[in-house]
Amino acid sequence: MMTAKLNEVPLLVVGAGVMGVGIAQVAAQAGHTVMLYDAREGAASEAKTQLAKSLDALVTKGKLTAQGVTQTLSRIEAIASLDAAAAARLVVEAVVEQLDVKRRLFTQLEAIVAADCVLASNTSSISITAIANGLQHPGRLVGMHFFNPVPLMKLIEVVSGLQTDPAVAAAIFDLSKVWGKVPVHARSTPGFIVNRIARPFYAETLALLQEQAATPAMLDACLRGAGFRMGACELMDLIGHDTNFSVTSAVYEANFYDKRFAPSRVQRELVDGGLLGRKSGRGFYDYAVASVKAANTAFEPTPLPAAQALCVWGVGPVAERLATALAQAGRAFVRDENSDWVGLAVDGAQLRLTDGRPASQLGAEVAVFDLPLSKGVGIALAWAPSSRASDGWCAAAAAWLQALGFSPQRMADAPALVLARTVAMLINEAADAVQQGVCTPQGADAAMKLGVNYPSGPFEWLAQWDARTVVRWLDALDAHYRGERYRVSPWLRQRAWQEGVQ
Repeated sequence: MMTAKLNEVPLLVVGAGVMGVGIAQVAAQAGHTVMLYDAREGAASEAKTQLAKSLDALVTKGKLTAQGVTQTLSRIEAIASLDAAAAARLVVEAVVEQLDVKRRLFTQLEAIVAADCVLASNTSSISITAIANGLQHPGRLVGMHFFNPVPLMKLIEVVSGLQTDPAVAAAIFDLSKVWGKVPVHARSTPGFIVNRIARPFYAETLALLQEQAATPAMLDACLRGAGFRMGACELMDLIGHDTNFSVTSAVYEANFYDKRFAPSRVQRELVDGGLLGRKSGRGFYDYAVASVKAANTAFEPTPLPAAQALCVWGVGPVAERLATALAQAGRAFVRDENSDWVGLAVDGAQLRLTDGRPASQLGAEVAVFDLPLSKGVGIALAWAPSSRASDGWCAAAAAWLQALGFSPQRMADAPALVLARTVAMLINEAADAVQQGVCTPQGADAAMKLGVNYPSGPFEWLAQWDARTVVRWLDALDAHYRGERYRVSPWLRQRAWQEGVQ
């Protein structure tokens, strides 16, 4: 099979929707002769016409040259029949996400293209192994999963099924780099890399909403404060709840109903009610009335409250941040670096970095605060007091957080609050993906940063702390909820043991 060099071969793109046209544009800009086909009569020609208008608009804005656009469009030919694509040496399909449709298409193509033609599917969720079943040459089928919008998004998941020839995957990997993309290898398992590892980002927010621990606006503010471009509620509204719920349901079913991937009743109710997000005018937020209603995250620097005795407990970045703030304010304090918790003791009351357990489990005059992922000042940060805390300590805890440079967001006393539980679950899912051979740690980090714009990759987050801390959060969640959802990945547990946990 000719796979050593694909960067100059004639290309067929099947499907003239948004993804297919984007793939055709990128390939043509890279110098390929591209044949664009769609089963709907006239759709390919219409798509090329619309592409020409879009590219001309970019010329007007100075982002492309007129000559470059002319060359790109000259390389794209709308064809009315697959039979006209016999010369193609690479096919990329971007048709509807239905297994039987894709199988029929590739079976039809095998009777048209040469035996050395590579067949690639842009599927985001269907098994490459299943699509290849029944093909005469299943080894030449590979996943080439682009992200929308194709011309702008750098990531491509190169997905290998059980019968995919490694040389084919390698050729697509190399071609992706020639096209200016960042490819990552993935094994064909439910959700591949991005759609699998990303599930907890949505699921933890939905779980907190189900138990009425916080509002959508507050949860979104805390996630944005950690560096995510959008909170989970905003993002689900943008994606569309029907689409997001469908992907979650597909991953859940494909994983034999593993509770870790279970869909949410909160989102199901939105779908049932037609409240699909931006496209319907209402989801978590009402877009027909006004823009997204933000949480109150206004921040004004305030002096540190009065206290008779201050002690910074524990070690690590958060403890150092607290000690630095006290020292810069000229406040006297002591350090106890042998503590099993991190935080600040104020006249006997405790303001603790979450260890995964609810504040009410830790004592009376106790408040817990979330993981401050960002070093910025005034970021939204979730916190919760013990159910036994006095009104005085509840007010003081919020005042201390404000004075220490945060915009405190009070929520219900839920284990691991918002960021700690979300990041822990993202790391946990990524660890499972690595253990199961879906991807490498480096591939997972690249995929999550480029595919869904996370501020860091899961293993980059893990490197900022340690596996013991993440396992502690997950074990606390597991003990609280008593289910399968928060079980620790064996890969992560082993990593924690290597760090000294017995």
